[in-house]
Parts: sequence; C-alpha cells; structure tokens
Amino acid sequence: MKDIRIVFMGTPDFAVAILDRILKDGYTVVSVITAPDKPAGRGRKLSQSAVKKYALSNNLPVLQPTNLKNNLFIEELKSLHANLQIVVAFRMLPKVVWSLPEYGTFNLHASLLPDYRGAAPIHWAIINGEKKTGVTTFFLDEKIDTGEMILKKELTINEDETVGELHDRLMLLGAEVVSETIQIIVKGRVLTTQQPSSETKTAPKLHSENTRIDWDASLEDIYNHIRGLNPFPAAWTEILNGDEVINAKIYGIRKKTTSHDFPLKSIVITKKEIKVAVKEGFIYLDEIKLSGKKKLSAQNLLNGFSFHSEAKMR
Repeated sequence: MKDIRIVFMGTPDFAVAILDRILKDGYTVVSVITAPDKPAGRGRKLSQSAVKKYALSNNLPVLQPTNLKNNLFIEELKSLHANLQIVVAFRMLPKVVWSLPEYGTFNLHASLLPDYRGAAPIHWAIINGEKKTGVTTFFLDEKIDTGEMILKKELTINEDETVGELHDRLMLLGAEVVSETIQIIVKGRVLTTQQPSSETKTAPKLHSENTRIDWDASLEDIYNHIRGLNPFPAAWTEILNGDEVINAKIYGIRKKTTSHDFPLKSIVITKKEIKVAVKEGFIYLDEIKLSGKKKLSAQNLLNGFSFHSEAKMR
C-alpha cells in the first residue's frame, strides 16, 4: 500500500473534527490550507480560523493563500508532493489545484447530494422540514458540489433538533465517512456514482433577508425556520413595541398547535412566558436577544423589560 501524503483544506470547527480524525487514523498531513486571518471583535485584532488553531497546536504546516491561482502558491503546493487532497468547508478550488494529486481531491459535503448543494446545507435541511439528511464525499470538478460521489451516509433529523445540534452530529458522521473514503482510495476500490445534473433543493448563502422570520407563514414553517438558524446565525425579527421598533434575534422556541382569537403576530405575555400568535397556534420564545442586550430566557427578560400591551411582530 502506497504511503498517503495529504493536503487538508478547511476553515471552521466542522473541518477540525475531520482533520483530527485523519491524524488519529495515522495518516501524514503534509500541509493544512485555510483562510487568511481576519479582523474580528471590537479591537479588530486578527483572528485565526479554527482549522489554523488546531493545525498549529499539532505542529502542522499551514498555508493561507488569498489567491488560489497564484503561481507561488501553486509551486509551493507542488513541492509538498501530496498524492491526496481533502476539502471540508473551504472554498471553490481552481482546476490547477484540485487536479494536482495522483489520487485526486475529494470534498465532504453535509447533505445527501445532489440535494442541498451550496453554502448552508445543514441549515436549509431543517428550515425546509426535512426528516433526514447526511454527508457525501465526492471528487471535485469544475462546478460547485457536482462531482462524482464516492460515499454517502444518512441520518434522521430529530423533530425538535436545532442546526447546532445537527451540525455536531453531521460533523461526527463526516469524520467517519472521510476515514472510510481514504481507505477506499488507498485500496484502489473507488466506485463513483455520477450525480444527476438536475437539483430540486438548494442551500444558498444565508443573509439578512432569508434569515428574517415571516410571521405570516404557517406554525410549522416558522418553527422550522427558527430552529434551522439556532444558534447561528439566528433568525431575526422586528418588534413593534408601542412607538419603538426593536430588532431581536430568536433562539430557543417551542410551538403549540391550538385555536385562538388573538390577532396574528401579536405578542402575548404572561408572568414567565412570551408567545407570538400565528396561524394554527403559538410560538413560545424561550430565548431571545434584543438589540444591544444579552441573550436571555423569557423569564429573565420579563424581569427587566416591559412589552407594550399591543406589542407585535413585524
């Protein structure tokens, strides 16, 4: 069996678990490629990616190119003599990079391809009310998430699961599938499956428009939307509190299907609970963060904040 020399490419925490598994499996990682350091926080100090922090703590060489087509970077990549490249939550690679190694370059994607190609597959699976999802490894090609599939494994999405909880379960499943994919490649037993060209479900980048809560939607759709964004980046809304308009992020919630006579979008307050009247019932706001404030439980928020008697969501 030929020695494997791996270049690993990734940036967030999700990728760290996979890199950790590769090292624990005993493979040689000749370099880690991750995003350049970025200013963060009030002081705008340069912040390292989660993958860079992990790589440095394990004495792995790190490259942080700003331009993946830069000749100096390509030459540096060639000098590593890697025969396999693994990509997890990085960015689109040019052909000159992904075509370099003998065994190719494969990507781990957190969906059951071809569904949910794109930047936020875990979020959109929950937002769209899916009952199952999974991970897929595939060889890179010229387009995004369209290459020939190597391995695919699925898991059930729990009814009340948040994106944070599903993220962590998929991360562990992904580590297993990457480990198995490497073994298949090393043993020369790769049988790929071509993806269908069509796709019905996509996973576009999250932004302020598609993370805003539509309180006119159904109870189930609102519930899925909020849990599909909890805890990151969090669904948001505007509260009309008398003459004041307050931006708020919504985290922990519950739902209750019931008939009621409250105007839709109205905020109903009890001593310990905050709920919003919607079609088919109520959404209970168990954790909420008002603009400029800390994230609080409903009860703690009510201890120091007063809602107008006709407060409602916008």
